[in-house]
Amino acid sequence: MSIRTRFAPSPTGYLHIGGARTALFSWLHARKHGGRFVLRVEDTDLERSTAESVNAILEGMTWLGLEYDEGPFYQTERFERYNEMIERLLAEGHAYRCSCSRERLDKLREEQMARKEKPRYDGHCRHREVSADEPHVIRFKNPLEGQVVIDDLVRGRVIVQNSELDDLIIRRTDGAPTYNLTVVVDDHDMQVSHVIRGDDHLNNTPRQVNILNALDAPVPVYAHLPMILAEDGTKLSKRVHGESVSVIQYREEGYLPEALLNYLVRLGWSHGDQEIFSLDEMVQLFDLGEVNNSASSINISKLLWLNQQYIKNSDPNYIAHHLGYHLGKLEIDPSEGPDIVAVVEAQHERAQTLKELADICQFFYRDFDSYDEKVASKQLKAAALEPLQLLRQKLSDLGEWQQGPIHDAIHSTAGELDLKMGKVGMPLRVAVTGGAPSPSLDLTVYLIGRERTLNRIDMALAYIRQRTEQ
Repeated sequence: MSIRTRFAPSPTGYLHIGGARTALFSWLHARKHGGRFVLRVEDTDLERSTAESVNAILEGMTWLGLEYDEGPFYQTERFERYNEMIERLLAEGHAYRCSCSRERLDKLREEQMARKEKPRYDGHCRHREVSADEPHVIRFKNPLEGQVVIDDLVRGRVIVQNSELDDLIIRRTDGAPTYNLTVVVDDHDMQVSHVIRGDDHLNNTPRQVNILNALDAPVPVYAHLPMILAEDGTKLSKRVHGESVSVIQYREEGYLPEALLNYLVRLGWSHGDQEIFSLDEMVQLFDLGEVNNSASSINISKLLWLNQQYIKNSDPNYIAHHLGYHLGKLEIDPSEGPDIVAVVEAQHERAQTLKELADICQFFYRDFDSYDEKVASKQLKAAALEPLQLLRQKLSDLGEWQQGPIHDAIHSTAGELDLKMGKVGMPLRVAVTGGAPSPSLDLTVYLIGRERTLNRIDMALAYIRQRTEQ
């Protein structure tokens, strides 16, 4: 059987972190088996679906690197096909028109709840003649007997009695097809072999299986993934948990896409004690049958650790590519300063996120007008005046601005003044960085550049003189 999976988000907001994991698992299953991964946009909710949300979903998929082989397909462009299948169900006796009023349905619901029964449609119009000219919906004629058996790859065998299901609406009064109809037609037409989705859809599955059977269509294999919960164990909600439920917000906070994918794949799946997986390893090792059927909770500390490992161990050119975005958010143009790859190589072990890395790299590209006062008051004192003056002269006189000669200039200054290195190095570090975390001093000075270094030493000298005169 040719493996075909799909990711079918509803464009009513951002790409949710739970949706991203669903997309990842679907993508991995297709890639592992040489199959196809389809992107379908379920945009039939015309009131809530927006072009901005579609773009946000596509942007999130692109950032994560989950390339799709087909699509995106939009349900709003397929209404003619849905209506064709609805008419077929009507003609073959698997659907019927229902003219029950809202008042009748509300009263029915109230009576059933009063009797502590599960609210459900009672089939009132199932054997009535309802004219196509009067207001009506179309209902699917669900089998009255038998059961639906779902051999779910994650949940195991799930059995639902048809007597527990009612005749669901498949086309509304305004002519719009409903979710359970459209998803069945799409999965059938797109030859989806494996439906991988959140377990909040499990209640829909028996209904969809019955519609597939009525259409004499093959039933896909189902895998219903457990929910992802917040750190406090509650359901993830933008209202409660803010932007942390949005994939793009993780980019804004400085996470690498590989780190987030690595983190998501471990939410419900594992391979021994291995924590870090390359994409190739994920594809090779991932198995839907090994997905845990219990919910997983977000653990930001774990994600931060993973992200730091990727920042430290990835190709500096790749990290630089992503770091440029975060420097841009700080209104820094990386071309107006040292080579960004060299800066990454110098600083990449000091940060857990790209946002943090961009922040501690600012001084390489942007001059500052003040110091960390706690550090400056300790290091930029009168005793630092002479070593900084001599060091400035030596650095100014260097024939070539390279790390080796800079190193020699710093050490010769300490030697000539008979000072320990700390008495020269610490004031210089504060002078050129403002007090920010930095790599070895000679490398720091080299990357900052001659002109910026000399100007910053001049600023430090002026600061010391001003303090000593007070």
